[in-house]
Amino acid sequence: MSASSPRRKKTPGSESAAEFWAASVADEKPVGYIVQNLERAYGEPVNKWTGWDVLDMLVAVILSQATSDANSDRTYDALKKRFPTWDAVLRAREQTLVETIRPGGLANQKAAVIRELLRQVRERHGSFDLSSLRAMPAAEAVAYLAGFRGVGPKTAACTLLFACGLDVFPLDTHIFRILRRVGLIPAKCSDRFAHEVMNRVVPAGKFYSFHVNLIRHGRKLCRPRDPLCERCPVVEYCDYGQTRS
Repeated sequence: MSASSPRRKKTPGSESAAEFWAASVADEKPVGYIVQNLERAYGEPVNKWTGWDVLDMLVAVILSQATSDANSDRTYDALKKRFPTWDAVLRAREQTLVETIRPGGLANQKAAVIRELLRQVRERHGSFDLSSLRAMPAAEAVAYLAGFRGVGPKTAACTLLFACGLDVFPLDTHIFRILRRVGLIPAKCSDRFAHEVMNRVVPAGKFYSFHVNLIRHGRKLCRPRDPLCERCPVVEYCDYGQTRS
């Protein structure tokens, strides 16, 4: 079934539309085999973040937005060195926080989001402990984090996948590009719609592997320009790749 199939012309935007799309994709795209082929090509990654403090991870993910991994790591380390506790972040002048995280970019915006997040967490919990998320069903945990201002689908998904090991699928630029080319998500859809679809079609226990290997694949072969489809381990399942063969 091609991307122009009538079954794929239903307008995305509601949960039922995501369910409809996921069901149609599952009929033609064997995601389990795609995962296996990527693992053969790139290995099976191990989640080294499981066990991190959940709020630490949430803040780290916010700091990682719109910057490189190296920059976000340095910025997080600088934040933790300057402020030994989250309470210290709230007590500090916002400009002090801005200057501390400036190397990661968007410092004013991120500082405001982080401080508001910390205020909300303390107000709801009386502390900065979000460890209860580990015991929640994945969908419930996503909905809970999404209730905090400034926490979108990707931020929530990364936090829960990395720190809690929950089956939640984050999407970044590389992953969006590949999923659209393969045909697992529509060419045009919202972030929320794409996350809902992928959370339905990725095999249990393979969320971290698929997420990491799609990023590796996007950097190495399925590049924005001149993708190396002739070397692609999943080209047989890819709508775009089949048009180039």
